[in-house]
Amino acid sequence: MPDNAAEVTAAGIARLAGVGRAAVSNWRRRHADFPKPVGGTETSPSFALPEVEQWLRDQGKLAEVPLRERVWQQLSGHPAGAVTGLVHAGRALLLVRDDPDEWRRLAELSDTAMAERLPKVLDGSVHSGTVNTPAPAPADFAASVPLLRGVGELAAELGARQTFEFLLGRHLDANPRQYTLTPPGPAELMAALALGPQAASVLDPACGTGTLLRAVPHAEAVYGQDADPELAALAGLRLALHGPAEVRTAAADSLRADAFPDLAVDAVLCHPPFNERNWGHDELAYDPRWEYGLPARTESELAWVQHALARLREGGTAVLLMPPAAASRRSGRRIRAGLLRRGALRAVIALPAGAAPPYGIPLQLWVLRKPGAGSHPAPELLLVDAAGLPGGDGGGGRDKLPWQAVQSAVLEAWAPFDRDGTAEERPGVSRAVPVIELLDDDVDLAPARHLPPPAAAGGADALEAVREELGATLRRTAELTPPPAGPAPHPGARLPLTTVGELARAGALVLRSGGAGASAPGVPVLTEQDVLSGTAPSGALPDGPAEEPVLTEAGDVVVPVLGGGTVARVVDAATAGAALGRNLQLLRPTPAALDPWFLAGFLRGTANNRQASSYATTASRLDVRRLQLPRLPLAEQARYGERFRALAAFEDALRLAGRLGEQLVQGLHDGLTDGVVRPEQSGG
Repeated sequence: MPDNAAEVTAAGIARLAGVGRAAVSNWRRRHADFPKPVGGTETSPSFALPEVEQWLRDQGKLAEVPLRERVWQQLSGHPAGAVTGLVHAGRALLLVRDDPDEWRRLAELSDTAMAERLPKVLDGSVHSGTVNTPAPAPADFAASVPLLRGVGELAAELGARQTFEFLLGRHLDANPRQYTLTPPGPAELMAALALGPQAASVLDPACGTGTLLRAVPHAEAVYGQDADPELAALAGLRLALHGPAEVRTAAADSLRADAFPDLAVDAVLCHPPFNERNWGHDELAYDPRWEYGLPARTESELAWVQHALARLREGGTAVLLMPPAAASRRSGRRIRAGLLRRGALRAVIALPAGAAPPYGIPLQLWVLRKPGAGSHPAPELLLVDAAGLPGGDGGGGRDKLPWQAVQSAVLEAWAPFDRDGTAEERPGVSRAVPVIELLDDDVDLAPARHLPPPAAAGGADALEAVREELGATLRRTAELTPPPAGPAPHPGARLPLTTVGELARAGALVLRSGGAGASAPGVPVLTEQDVLSGTAPSGALPDGPAEEPVLTEAGDVVVPVLGGGTVARVVDAATAGAALGRNLQLLRPTPAALDPWFLAGFLRGTANNRQASSYATTASRLDVRRLQLPRLPLAEQARYGERFRALAAFEDALRLAGRLGEQLVQGLHDGLTDGVVRPEQSGG
């Protein structure tokens, strides 16, 4: 085995073989020839990738390691760390894209010669100044050469930009607690609010991995700065690979060490760090950026607001993602008043909880515009409460947020306000509030406190329609109630059993794991929550990784693998074509061998799930390959399948009745308290 051979963890082995981690643990216990650990720790060992590949092939569990998996394992096991590997890969991908002939000449060299030559080539490349860090020395590149060869092959298959997005996305997914990421939905909304067609230059002074700047469609120049040198480097490479814009990134704290002090851009986008006490209050007391007042030590967010305004040209727009407390804390009221009086603050938009980290609170967007020398202060401030939209309370989790509805509502309110300085009032959603009304002792800008309440559930007529639908659903539920179960002809007799794993090896079904993402706009994602609640696909493909998603087909059976529940869903025509989300396993039966409803029904057995689940972590995980079902002729399977299909219809009717009942109860509460419904109308 080569000294620089990539290593892989148990989780990586599970990904290669398309199984759960529990299966890998079982292989280690049951097979004496399973590869021995070569690194890691006792609780999280790592194994030599070539040895693992060979063992999987010998066991018939792996035909060939996909190129992208091999490259990812090389990156994740890089001796200097995955970030160093990503930076080296990004620099090489720029060369692959901009000078493919030079890359081919490099690839023909030996590993040693390639490591010697790479720094000179990359140092003279067009994008060498994108990131303010020196090019790596030959010794630094030596460990990266096998990775870079694989990266070059993957770029030939996927493209340079898609290859970097895939590797970066995998790294971010593997280290979720290490990074604070702005999701694609809020990033696109912020870009739409800030830019317009004429924005040529954009700055993000806390750029992270460059997600906000990447959301800008046609900028000519983008500037990013981050206090973390690793993030600044990754953002610069990501943006350089993304498009033709001039890219400059720097590694430093923007408040304490602004890398672009003379910059005046068309737009600023920023998701700043929240609740920082040590942001430089004492040393920056006389900084010229505090045009609206020195922020209190507890108001770091207002320091970022003023920094953004200071880097705008006159008339330029900034959009910042802010914690809701910044709109109402008393310590910030003087600066908020100054922003209002000068006309710098143009809109405050409340987003649903779960929109962006920290996911537990409903964040806000502040839209600001730098006043010109001869401009007059705007008389009104736009307040929007997108958290009040249907499904916008975050109760279904961040994968369930109605982003299309949120973005439409916000832009429909902002467009006329931005054009005319005012907008039509929408109760419970948006209102253009006179600035004079807000300049009281508190200067509280929380949107919900200044918006008229919406009409309760659409009024009494809408409540009556819900009640009628509930009545019809309850009658349908009664009709679908299963008849009494008769005794089995031979109680206690056991049918011959097989497992899902055996059926897969025999070709009776195909197993696929969910979670891969691809650039496929408009493709809905069937999430774990959708399967558990029996609802339509509601998720979106993750941004970045250039992997083909697993698309569902009618007759597929989808099973959640976490949580220990007994749920299996048969994909119908309405759900077919959706991408398979994370923590889901898809079973695609061969029609000539397996009835899908028979398969789904037996997979839901409580005892079946219990014997196929493990508890290696804080949550139980289902090893789908261990689930059992009886060996029966197809005609007998169909008899079982019809009964299981009827039970599924009954279950769907019960779910719908429950949702309608909750909607009616809440609607009547709201109607009575808002005066839309009178007491004598609410008793039926």
